[in-house]
Amino acid sequence: MNDKANNLEEANPRFAAATVSEEDQAVELSLRPRSLAEFIGQERVRRLLGMSITAAGQRGEVLDHLLFSGPPGLGKTSLAHIIAREFRVNLHVTSGPAIERAGDLASIVNGLEKGDVLFIDEIHRLARPVEEILYPAMEDFALDIVVGKGPGARSMRLAVKRFTLIGATTRSGLLSAPLRDRFLQHFHLDFYSPEDLTEIVRRSASLLEIAIDGDGARELARRSRGTPRIVNRLLRRVRDFAQVNGSGIITLEIALAALELLEIDACGFDRMDRAILAAIIDRFDGGPVGVDTLAAVVGEEPDTIGEVYEPYLMQQGFIARTARGRVATDRAYIHLGRSRTGVLL
Repeated sequence: MNDKANNLEEANPRFAAATVSEEDQAVELSLRPRSLAEFIGQERVRRLLGMSITAAGQRGEVLDHLLFSGPPGLGKTSLAHIIAREFRVNLHVTSGPAIERAGDLASIVNGLEKGDVLFIDEIHRLARPVEEILYPAMEDFALDIVVGKGPGARSMRLAVKRFTLIGATTRSGLLSAPLRDRFLQHFHLDFYSPEDLTEIVRRSASLLEIAIDGDGARELARRSRGTPRIVNRLLRRVRDFAQVNGSGIITLEIALAALELLEIDACGFDRMDRAILAAIIDRFDGGPVGVDTLAAVVGEEPDTIGEVYEPYLMQQGFIARTARGRVATDRAYIHLGRSRTGVLL
């Protein structure tokens, strides 16, 4: 294997990373479905959302405010783009951490045209003063502006055009009750099945002009943690391996060799997943351990563990979350070759 292939893993970011590089953003934009008909998976969400879009369109109304929740990379942003395209309106994209002051959000809302879609990612991270600006904007399509300071301050109500707010969150439990209640529809996105991910990787390969056979596509889907964003990242990295070490076609043999080099195991776990499991078992005797302590041991942010890694590990039955902290299950011990007595299996 040549130097380029050997450096494949070292040059590659974590596939389950919370952040998205500019390169990934550009590729993801090109791969996004442009309509609900092109959107693969999330059948229940697609059906309910399709009915809401059709009904609102027939009545000539603005779509109700929507909240999408679920782990990163499952299609929340893609659905926001689709909704704006279905109504042929502008999409304005921002995030909770990016809106630092109430005036920033007021300026954004005031600049919206009728029917526009405002998409706020990580909406659970809005500061409370900023969040309070949204309440009248969502309910009454109005902004309450305070003019002046001290005893002479007075409140003015400024009407804004009717718009649709789409909130996205990986931590719906952190949303305040007043904000959550103002979303008339709440859709939770689940991890994708291997069958849906196989269809997604075939579609992405076609758009990127990557040659892949059925077995290769299924293997990538099986190891992508139930997440379209990850399967698309894997596809691009395995394409490089196939180009350097094969004929350019991603076969099962090529996929397995590339995934081994990338240290993506049969469960789709990467180094950080295994580090989390090993820390719980080896450093804390299987748990329980708090997320802050666990984050300090593995060198990752607590929010990233809670939002990116933990949901899939829990969904697959490798860790459990208790009132006292995270604990490793029997599946985690078996996966790492450990026994409950600390002896390697």
